[in-house]
Amino acid sequence: MSLSGSGSVDGGVNGVPTFLMCPPRLYEVNYVINPWMEGNVRRSSREQAASQWEQLYSALSRVARVLLVDPQPGSPDMVFTANAGLVRNGMVALSSFHHPERQGEEPHFRRWFNESGFAVREIPRATPFEGEGDALFEADGSRLWAGHGLRTREDSHWHLNDMWGLEVVPLRLIDPRFYHLDTCFCPLSNGDVMYFAAAFDAESLARIVARYPAAKRIEVSEADALRFACNAVNVGRTILLNQISTELCAELQSRNFRVVQVELTEFLKAGGAAKCLALRLSEMDVTHAA
Repeated sequence: MSLSGSGSVDGGVNGVPTFLMCPPRLYEVNYVINPWMEGNVRRSSREQAASQWEQLYSALSRVARVLLVDPQPGSPDMVFTANAGLVRNGMVALSSFHHPERQGEEPHFRRWFNESGFAVREIPRATPFEGEGDALFEADGSRLWAGHGLRTREDSHWHLNDMWGLEVVPLRLIDPRFYHLDTCFCPLSNGDVMYFAAAFDAESLARIVARYPAAKRIEVSEADALRFACNAVNVGRTILLNQISTELCAELQSRNFRVVQVELTEFLKAGGAAKCLALRLSEMDVTHAA
């Protein structure tokens, strides 16, 4: 099921897995703010992007409610809705983008959240924070893994802790190719985690290893990491992601996940894939009850 435009979400997100997406009608690569965009300016196909986005939208709509926010002129990256903010308990920590090229998205997302019934909390510009791109809840919602070092400042984590009063675990990103946490780290509904180890500094990697025993860790290869395998949308036992290796697919299936692969090459040109294109609005227990 789907709803277009804004309109009040009311309590709907409390009972049904729900995500926010933005149609790629205005999507293009027209500036460079990450290594993926280098060499791809004006080289994306809006027609192919629309086809790939529709496939992801259709697949996600089979397991979740998908709401839509309208794209706005001058904000070609609005399609990557996961960066708009972080949602918990009817409240959204609105993103404060690091790069000026994306700061124009903020008022559009602020308006959507306000009109949809969310309590909006602002993150100061002095402490950039890029939403669910750099903040991922444990499957049971008990803690928040928060990336920093490239787009989000670690100081912003204090605001998240103050908002929700839960443990915030910082993870420093050190590889510019994996500029957001959701490009290299993916907590899964069964308590496992999928991650690319080389994206983190030693201290952060030690935190991941300390939390997840070896049997619960899926360390992806560099080849799969570069396909944005960790940039996955997980709804219950369904995982939606870009095309991955047969080995990783088999590993996920062996853990009783239904793997849905969608070609998202046009969005990789801008440094995004499945998770970047969908912002979770429902609570963790609702999202994973599907």
